[in-house]
Amino acid sequence: MARMPTAPEPGPAGASTVGREPTVWVVIPLFNEATVVGRVIEELLTTFQHVVCVDDGSTDGSAEVAEAAGARVIRHPYNLGQGAALQTGISYAREQPGAEYIITFDADGQHRLVDAQAMVALARAEKAAIVFGSRFLDDRTKPGALKRLVLKTAVLVTNLTTGLTLTDAHNGLRVIRTDAARAVNLKQDRMAHATEIVLQLGRTRLPYREFPVEVLYTDYSRAKGQSLLNSINILVDLVIN
Repeated sequence: MARMPTAPEPGPAGASTVGREPTVWVVIPLFNEATVVGRVIEELLTTFQHVVCVDDGSTDGSAEVAEAAGARVIRHPYNLGQGAALQTGISYAREQPGAEYIITFDADGQHRLVDAQAMVALARAEKAAIVFGSRFLDDRTKPGALKRLVLKTAVLVTNLTTGLTLTDAHNGLRVIRTDAARAVNLKQDRMAHATEIVLQLGRTRLPYREFPVEVLYTDYSRAKGQSLLNSINILVDLVIN
């Protein structure tokens, strides 16, 4: 895993923080999403004061776009994988003064701000240490038949491995209270980190909930081949690891 560097203060300078969540940190692993990440950050900053992107060796100017949009940016000097980027961001956020919750959020526009807001509210209302977003608690998300089969298989393997009972173990949208986040020490740099983080959070024995979310499979994400390829990568990494 990369050594955690120091992140600069966010821009643009002088942006108002009135009415925004001061104790929630949004962590975004970032790799070559320059065309979309700016809009993702700008929307998040309407609700949350703190957005930190971990640029994992992007070559398309993603880090500069993220900074211009107002995020703090931590840079990996070269691509280490999503698990490494997530660990760097969580390690940074959980040490910030006053940090209460960490949201993990994708850079590609598939996650929705309203779901993140509702998950934080649920964590507070029910004193949950972890809230996992689930695509399969309702029928709004349309992943396609093959992707659904692959994800459901991954859920079964993850539940057997971790002892938890989840309906969607590999959704990148999560809310983690900082005491739970201190148990996260990811070693899997590739897609197997999605099972690893569930295992580590489950070992805390802290209360968890699931929340129904909608994942937006856009023309952009489909054009990049993320939807099915990531699901297959999850299964491959589960078998290998």
